[in-house]
Amino acid sequence: MDLSLALRAFIRTVEKGSVTGAARDLDISQPAVTKHLRNLERHVNARLLERSARAVRPTAQGQALFEVSRAALASIDAALEGVQRDSGRIEGTLRLFAPACIGAQCLHPLLLEFQRAHPGIGADLVLDGRTVDLVYENFDLALRYGRPEGTDIVARRIGTVRRVLVASPAYLAAAGPIDTPEELAARPLVATAGALSERDQLMLIKDGHIQELAVRLLLRTNVAQVLVSSLKAGHGPGPVQTLLVPDELARGELVRILPDYEARPSELFISFPSTRFLRPAVRAFIDFIVPRLKAVDGID
Repeated sequence: MDLSLALRAFIRTVEKGSVTGAARDLDISQPAVTKHLRNLERHVNARLLERSARAVRPTAQGQALFEVSRAALASIDAALEGVQRDSGRIEGTLRLFAPACIGAQCLHPLLLEFQRAHPGIGADLVLDGRTVDLVYENFDLALRYGRPEGTDIVARRIGTVRRVLVASPAYLAAAGPIDTPEELAARPLVATAGALSERDQLMLIKDGHIQELAVRLLLRTNVAQVLVSSLKAGHGPGPVQTLLVPDELARGELVRILPDYEARPSELFISFPSTRFLRPAVRAFIDFIVPRLKAVDGID
C-alpha cells in the first residue's frame, strides 16, 4: 500500500465530503480512491469514514487522523517545495478563494501573470460570496471583505475599496439629474448586497460625515458584471466599486452623480492558514500579489 497516497485520498475525501470530489481533486478514478480508503482502514484496523447516500463524514477516529495527517503532509509538502525553491523552481497547485467581483477583476489577472512567470504553478480558483473555512476546505489563501476571525488564520490588510455613485448618461437624460441624496433615495437603485446595510440602507459619506438613506431596489445582484451592465444599460443609478468601472468612467459610459459623496467602502484583506510551514509557492504568490493589489486604482 502507498501510505502517502492513501492518506491523501482520505484527506481529500473528508475535505470534499465525497469520493467523487476526492477523485476529481487527485485526478484518479473513484474506484482507486475507494481502494485507497479500504486499504487505509485495514492498515489502521479502524473504521475511519461514515458513508451515506449524500455524503461521507469522518468517524471520531477518522477526524483525529484527518487533523494530524493533514498537518503532517502539509509540512512534508512545504519541505519539498522548499527544496524546489532553493533550486530556483516554484511548483505546486494553489487553492484560492475570493468574492466574485474582486476575484474576476483583480485576482484572476494577477494569477495569470504569476503563472506565466512560474509555469510549474497550477491553480484552483473559486469565486463565491460565501464565508469560507480556509483550514477545513484546504484553501491556501483567500481575499475577503472584512477582517477574518479565528486564531488559525493570518490576515493582512490590503486597503480600502472605494464605492462611488454612478448612472449612465442615457438614464440621466431620460429620468433627470440627481442633485441631492433625497433625490437619489426617490429613484429605484441597482446595487450589490455589499453596498447596503443589513436593513437595505445606503450609507453615504461626505467629509467624514455619514448619512444613511432608505432606498428602493430595482435590482440586487451578487455578480459585478451584472451590476455594471445594468448601470450602463440605464436600468438605474447605483453604488459601484471604482475598481470595476475605470474604463466606463473614462469613456463616459457611466458618470458620477453626487460627486461630493461616496458610498460605504469595504476593507479588503488577504488571509491564509497560520500553519508553521507556509508552502513556498503560497508565500511567493502572496509576496507577488500584495503590492500589486495595493497599487490597483480604487484601492486606497
